[in-house]
Amino acid sequence: MDRLCCFKSSYSQLVGVRSSSSSGKGRSHEGLMKYGFSLVKGKANHPMEDYHVAKFVQIQEHELGLFAIYDGHLGDSVPAYLQKHLMSNILKEEEFWVDPNRSITKAYEKTDQAILSHSSDLGRGGSTAVTAILINGQKLWIANVGDSRAVLSSGGQAIQMTIDHEPNTERGIIENKGGFVSNMPGDVPRVNGQLAVSRAFGDKSLKSHLRSDPDIRDTIVDINTDILILASDGLWKVIANQEAVDIARKIKDPQKAAKQLIAEALKRDSKDDISCIVVRFRG
Repeated sequence: MDRLCCFKSSYSQLVGVRSSSSSGKGRSHEGLMKYGFSLVKGKANHPMEDYHVAKFVQIQEHELGLFAIYDGHLGDSVPAYLQKHLMSNILKEEEFWVDPNRSITKAYEKTDQAILSHSSDLGRGGSTAVTAILINGQKLWIANVGDSRAVLSSGGQAIQMTIDHEPNTERGIIENKGGFVSNMPGDVPRVNGQLAVSRAFGDKSLKSHLRSDPDIRDTIVDINTDILILASDGLWKVIANQEAVDIARKIKDPQKAAKQLIAEALKRDSKDDISCIVVRFRG
C-alpha cells in the first residue's frame, strides 16, 4: 500500500499536456533514454481529437517511462479523459508491480466503464488507445484498443507490438453480439456502418457490439532494442512499419524523428490527425 501512497504524490506528473501542443521532448533520469513527440491536426473540420502522454517519472525506487496516444472520434472528450485517467488507473491497481498484464486489463475495463457512466458529460464519441509502460528501462509493456499502433525496432528490424482491431478481422465477434459489418457508406468496413475499428473506449451507442479489452504484449529491453514508435493510424495508413523504423533510426533527436515521420505521412496525403511518439533507448 505504501507504493500507492507514493503514487498519489506523483500523480500530477502522469498527465501529459494537450496534444495540440505540437511537439516536445524529454529524457530518463540518467539521460540514457530519450523521447520526442509531434502532433498535427488533420484536414477535417473539427478540433484536434488526438491526445498523448509522454513522461519519465519516479515512483519510489522505480523509474517508469509512460507513453500513450489516444485517437478520438466524434469529439475530443473521451481521449481527453483517457489522457487524464488511463495511465494512473493502471498504476493504481494493487497488483501492478507483480502482475502488470492483469492490472492493465482491469484498468482498461474500469476506465471504459467510467467513460460510459459519464456519457452524459463526455458525449457519444470514443477513442482508440495505445499505451507503453517501460519499467526501470528493462521491461516494456504495450497494450492497445483500436488501430493506433506500437512498433519496436530490434537491431533495426521492425516488430509490430500491437494488433490493429479492424471490423473485418473481428467480424464474427461483432455479429455474435448482434451487430454487423458494412462497407456502406464508402469503402471502409465499419461496425454497423459507423465505426472503422472493432474495439474502442466509449461509443456508448455501439458498445453492445464493441470490445474495449486490450491486446497486451511485453518484452525485455536488451542491447538490440533501439527505437519504439507509437503513432495513430493516420501515420500507419501510409507508412509501413519497417520504413518508419528506418526513418526514425537515421535521426538521433527523437523529436525531430517524430516530426519527420509525420512530414512523410503528410506528403502522402494523409488527411487524419496524426500523433507520433519516438523513444530512443540508446541515447
